[in-house]
Amino acid sequence: MQVQTLKLEQVDFGNQWFDEILDRWTYDDFTASREWKRGWISFDCAYYHPSDDRVYLGITSFDSAAIFKAYDRKLDRFIDLGYGRMADRFDAKFHRSLVMHSDGCLYAAPALLHCPDKYAEAPGASIVRFDPATGRLDKLGIVIPHVYIQALALDRRRDRLYCQCFAPEYLASFDLRTGESKTLALLGSGYGGMAQGENLVLDDAGGLWCNWSLTRAWQDKPGIDAARLCRYDPQTEQVQFFAQGLPQPDGRPGFAKAESFFNFGDGPIYASGANGSLYRVDPATAKAQWLFTPTPDRPSRLSSLVKAADGVAYGVTGRGGQCELLRVEYKTGKFAKLGSMVDPDGVAMYQCHDIVISDDGTLYACENDNPYRSSYLWAIRPED
Repeated sequence: MQVQTLKLEQVDFGNQWFDEILDRWTYDDFTASREWKRGWISFDCAYYHPSDDRVYLGITSFDSAAIFKAYDRKLDRFIDLGYGRMADRFDAKFHRSLVMHSDGCLYAAPALLHCPDKYAEAPGASIVRFDPATGRLDKLGIVIPHVYIQALALDRRRDRLYCQCFAPEYLASFDLRTGESKTLALLGSGYGGMAQGENLVLDDAGGLWCNWSLTRAWQDKPGIDAARLCRYDPQTEQVQFFAQGLPQPDGRPGFAKAESFFNFGDGPIYASGANGSLYRVDPATAKAQWLFTPTPDRPSRLSSLVKAADGVAYGVTGRGGQCELLRVEYKTGKFAKLGSMVDPDGVAMYQCHDIVISDDGTLYACENDNPYRSSYLWAIRPED
């Protein structure tokens, strides 16, 4: 395995986060700090476009102009895509919201970093369209006023974007033909934490999958079975709120919250959760089967998997500076760890948020939310 770090920014904060910032600074403090506004970034999502051999990147930044870049593989450098010409100051990141349509354009939507005291000022997330062929950027319209978007899923057949919002945790849609928005459901109340995971996924029949959560406002906590699965059916235009979620890996009562969802084109969908475990989910019943937990002995996650040409998937397990590349045979439920995510200079990945694969088999992993330094884009050759 060969690993390389690609550095867009190289600001190092050391332990300043824990000593001076953690649980103390507000959104206004971060935006007032030149170091944090200009230097700290997090890579949150990626899309590889073979036509121009670029990796398009959604980035978290307190500088709204910096949230959309591309890594040009031929030039071996990062390219600014001009988002600063249209950015609103509350546009904070493209979280898991870069999707490619059959029209050749990328679609995205900004997420937030600000707190509720800025709700009235912040206009809300617009659907953003980018044409890689011309470099043109457009904002097509705000989905829900004052509300921002954590993830997008694209229904190409219906020309429809599904939007996972925060806050509140609405599920919404945006019609690319008409520009019409609809609020489809409320997925969580915030009681006991966020209901949503990192992304949305369509099954083979076009149904949309995500999490929802119970409230149980008459009790002190929502309960051990609060995290559940749901599916939006575009035929009936109804959400089916299933009464089950992901089983706990050790068999104890209750459900594990799904972190991310995947469709590898073999019929079922897959979900991660419970410290980076992987599950297979029957799209007809939402019954989930636990497959494995690759890193059970320390904090972990599995926020993204990408399917390779040979029919296996790759992702990154671990977190907190102890990450490993994972090779997954999802049909058989087997996995292998291929090596630690440490570059030749000894720099370790903090944690991974998204991963894509290029035509030549190079993986590009988005490091995110590193509290000590700016995050990096990681280039990985798993077979070298």
